[in-house]
Amino acid sequence: MKKPLFFLFILSMVCLPMMGQVYLDAKAPIEDRIEDALSRMTLQEKIAIIHAQSKFSSPGVARLGIPGIWCTDGPHGIRPEVLWDEWNQAGWTNDSCIAFPALTCLAATWNTDMSYLYGVSIGEEARYRNKDVLLGPGVNIYRTPLNGRNFEYMGEDPCLASKMVVPYIKGVQEQGVATCVKHYALNNQEVDRHWVNVNLSDRALYEIYLPAFRAAMQEGGSWSIMGAYNLYKGQYACHNSILLQDILRKEWGSDAAVISDWGGAMNTEQAITNGLDLEFGTWTDGLSDGASSAYDIYHLALPYLRKIQSGEVGTKELDEKVRNVLRLIFRTSMNPNKPFGAMCSEAHSAAARQIAGEGMVLLRNENHTLPIELTQCPTILVVGENAIKMMTVGGGSSSLKAKYEISPLQGIQERAEGLAEVKYVRGYVGDIGGEYNGVTTGQSLQDDRTPEQLTAEAVEAAKSADYVVFVGGMNKAHNQDCEDGDRLHYELPYAQDQLISALAAVNDKVIFVSISGNAHGMPWNQEVEAILQAWYSGSETGHAVADVLFGDVNPSGKLPYTIQPTLADYPAHQYGEEAYPGVDKQVYYKEDIFVGYRYADLYGTRRPIKYVSQGKQYTINPPKHQALFPFGFGLSYTTFEYSKATLNGNQITVSITNTGNRAGQEVVQLYITDSKASVVRPKKELKGFSKVALLPGETKQVTFTITPDMLSYFDADAHHWIAEEGLFVIHIASSSTDIHASLPYNYKK
Repeated sequence: MKKPLFFLFILSMVCLPMMGQVYLDAKAPIEDRIEDALSRMTLQEKIAIIHAQSKFSSPGVARLGIPGIWCTDGPHGIRPEVLWDEWNQAGWTNDSCIAFPALTCLAATWNTDMSYLYGVSIGEEARYRNKDVLLGPGVNIYRTPLNGRNFEYMGEDPCLASKMVVPYIKGVQEQGVATCVKHYALNNQEVDRHWVNVNLSDRALYEIYLPAFRAAMQEGGSWSIMGAYNLYKGQYACHNSILLQDILRKEWGSDAAVISDWGGAMNTEQAITNGLDLEFGTWTDGLSDGASSAYDIYHLALPYLRKIQSGEVGTKELDEKVRNVLRLIFRTSMNPNKPFGAMCSEAHSAAARQIAGEGMVLLRNENHTLPIELTQCPTILVVGENAIKMMTVGGGSSSLKAKYEISPLQGIQERAEGLAEVKYVRGYVGDIGGEYNGVTTGQSLQDDRTPEQLTAEAVEAAKSADYVVFVGGMNKAHNQDCEDGDRLHYELPYAQDQLISALAAVNDKVIFVSISGNAHGMPWNQEVEAILQAWYSGSETGHAVADVLFGDVNPSGKLPYTIQPTLADYPAHQYGEEAYPGVDKQVYYKEDIFVGYRYADLYGTRRPIKYVSQGKQYTINPPKHQALFPFGFGLSYTTFEYSKATLNGNQITVSITNTGNRAGQEVVQLYITDSKASVVRPKKELKGFSKVALLPGETKQVTFTITPDMLSYFDADAHHWIAEEGLFVIHIASSSTDIHASLPYNYKK
């Protein structure tokens, strides 16, 4: 008996310490684990855990077996590995990814199931690469079409962005990877993004620019959030007391870790007291030249430690930061139940193709030009640089090393093989660069011919073609759809407008395919037969474009933003430089709550709208032109019929019938008008939507439940949401301008 007792004694000596280490017990409540780990950490370990140790990682606590956090850029794919403290490539051969469509495309699906599929797919890729935090998704509101990063976001409407971001987050975090929702908040331009102070009313802040972030935190439960570069009320967003303490923590009750944008921390004292948890950056303070032991001189590193050691500040804020970081670690890198993930799988390619196809928006289709009928053995002329140019490289932090990228030309050629003759001419030369942070396309786009020669070649070829598919738009070069710079104008670059008109003059079946993430002018829109908004659609771009052009996929995308005929028709461009891009590093959102279709709806209003908010007078001048393509608009290859809507209590029901001969999907949109508001409100606001798949002849019912939240506006003076009693009008629509039914709704508390 003595020998077994001896072994039991030895076993107890080994196990007792472990039994006391609650932080290592994955079954223990997470808050208990946090407090236990916190109690074991030294001051130096606490400081170390709240700032970076490399370009994309922060240290854990090696002594306690607590791993660090590894982040990755991921607006629409997992970024390749970089060197320890450089943006250039690490030279790995196994860090390629599937490039998913940009988030404008995802938003254009108006399908929450697609959002969840997107989240699961990109989350699996991040998990397989052992990433703990995916730096995305972005939900900043589309204020101006010049914003270089609009392609990374989910459009102009807070309701659409709010409903689309939640399933994305859930899909990612089910893989044991944290989303880091960005850029919180008011990062609605790239010009002067590091320095501009945003001035706007509390009402505009709460009604337009915060709802998607709020949904991400409260409904999606995002485990982290990234501060923006810009200032709000004189404080940088990465350590802004109002955004982080008053709103994020107190009003929303979020326990997410607050992560700085890279180099976004600018002030040690504010970083300590205002709610920043984890500081990342580039070199020393994030913006200046490097130094030895650079990470030690971050604001939340040695400067913070010295303030504590000198007694200048206490450790209350430090402990709270460490709690938030530990919570993030326990949810990700120390989660024993996370799946293995997958990389570059067939399922991910299929998901990318499906999302891309469903997000493409058919804007024009005269004479049923699309889909192209291949049984007639037509001659198809493809024109345009964007038909061959790789779009996964470039654009800033969204730049990817995709495993593959199917170009539009390749997709068209593959689908038409043996059924049609496909020819290609360049038409124009744009950005011929093919490198970003060491990732190269391997393409040679050099062409020394003059624009006149290129145009003449294209026009001559167009004369004998049955169809001309012009694949143009923009690209991810600086001053186009790209980080750290805005577009310089609203027109298409590289004289594409003139070329399109020249082609339309000699061929009556010109189809324009826009590869872009922003609205642009279309002075030729009445000259072409069809317009397809194809976005930046990732690895499967070419296949998805061909799917739609040839009718294998019936387009069902709807615009996530309004396309105006001119730049002056956007509200941010009505008030001079103070409203955009700002004067003396101050920008004023003078359009207030009238963003996107809320402003476009004022077309035809005879007089300016004037009202006072928080003691400030607002004058909103109506647009001079009707929207070229309204928010929520998109055509189909089939037709839909809406029944008479019925209202039963707080539920509105409508039936949708596919009256065509193709299966298709329709987005039923719910807008609400406050008819008796005591304050100025938009003519209508999107409050819900539902995407319905219908076979030919099939009918389905869609029901929306009206809640007080849908009827509310933000009272800035009282600082709370108000749903006033009285008459509202409920609209059932297929776009912001195509209303199928309107019913009165009397609200009583």
